[in-house]
Amino acid sequence: MGTTRCPAGTAVRKRAELAAFGGTPAVPEDARDLPWPVITEEDRATLLAVLDGGPLVSNADGPTAVSELEDRWAEFCGVPHCVATANGTTALATALYALGVGPGDEVIVPALSFIATGLAPLHLSAVPVFADVDPVTMTLDPRSAAELITERTAAIIPVHLHGHPADMDTVGELAERHGLAVIEDAAQAHGATWRGRPVGSLGDCAAFSLQVTKNLPTCGEGGLLTTSDPEVGERATLARQFGEEMVSGRERDYESRILGWNYKMNPLQAAFALSQLDRFAAYEAARQRNIPPFLARIAELPGITVPTVHPRATHAWHILRFRFDPVAAGLDGVSPAGFRRALHRLLRAEGVPVSRYQVMPLPEQKVFTDRFGTRRGRPWPGGPPPPRASHPVATGIVEDSLTLQRRHLHPSAGELLRQYAAAFEKIWHRLPTVASMARAAV
Repeated sequence: MGTTRCPAGTAVRKRAELAAFGGTPAVPEDARDLPWPVITEEDRATLLAVLDGGPLVSNADGPTAVSELEDRWAEFCGVPHCVATANGTTALATALYALGVGPGDEVIVPALSFIATGLAPLHLSAVPVFADVDPVTMTLDPRSAAELITERTAAIIPVHLHGHPADMDTVGELAERHGLAVIEDAAQAHGATWRGRPVGSLGDCAAFSLQVTKNLPTCGEGGLLTTSDPEVGERATLARQFGEEMVSGRERDYESRILGWNYKMNPLQAAFALSQLDRFAAYEAARQRNIPPFLARIAELPGITVPTVHPRATHAWHILRFRFDPVAAGLDGVSPAGFRRALHRLLRAEGVPVSRYQVMPLPEQKVFTDRFGTRRGRPWPGGPPPPRASHPVATGIVEDSLTLQRRHLHPSAGELLRQYAAAFEKIWHRLPTVASMARAAV
């Protein structure tokens, strides 16, 4: 039997056509899945060593993988104290507690962040108060935060969103002027710096996440709290272990000295994170090589705004968020949300795994709009309601943006990012089609 051959022109047309309409995807299916985290034989051996001979709980007598991770991360951040916890949310709540935040206190948080930033104050019966964000860095806008300070404000949580540090100079000045504690939410910003100083050393406390998707991952969940204040470090250490004081060489007395929780990290999680930390610098260097050229290439396309870096900062590139402007792209009569929906469909068809990540600003989450905390509506106080600010910037970002996560973290992501850029360019060569889709979307 003879073989049917497609004319060369057919293959060319298939490559040029959008994949959503039958064309060949810009990113081949067999090239799409770069695993994160990268798991090596060294990682496996480290875990087996703990299983075979190490203590499996962190409250063992003597050094453990947990205490080693605490020491190494404190050194990495340039602070004297680090407390490991079960996850990033518990690290954030423990930091607030260790700094004295409690029932009825108001805590200013950005309107654009992961839900944990707003939930952590609620876990202490404190009240989250939402400030708008900067349109470029997407981190807390200090001017919006300043308008929300009342006599009940106790703390402010700048989030180093997506890996870019917040404006810690202005946040620090604001906090000092009003006597507020500053807790860095550095869950996404391992290795980022502000004015040459690592995040984790810029406030009264900082909270990191080691969740498996993070730049520094563990095998599941984990958190790290850093501080330069020995009293805060001691209080955090007590709080994560039922309020008990655990002293090496002394028998456990089971006495709870303060309110505490069971927020401990286990040594298996710590051992995996330690093994990953051995390669962190090399992986971070690869990201700094791979990601800026990709962003520079697609920044040439009209109507797309890519992540940028403040002159005082370095970016950890944990998440890449792109904003889309149909007017700048020359698409009259197309809404930002419609443009984003069309691009979402088309990019994914081409093999670019974009997602929305957040579908609403934090203040619009049901837990905050309905103000259901514990009994009788607590923690919201019965007196004057906490101040509310408009958050048009956060709302606009949610409406007009898409994010890229995980794949670009892999040290070998350079070629994949070049294919992603080609997918963006392919779609931008078909903007009239994009416009038609956007106008038709409901």
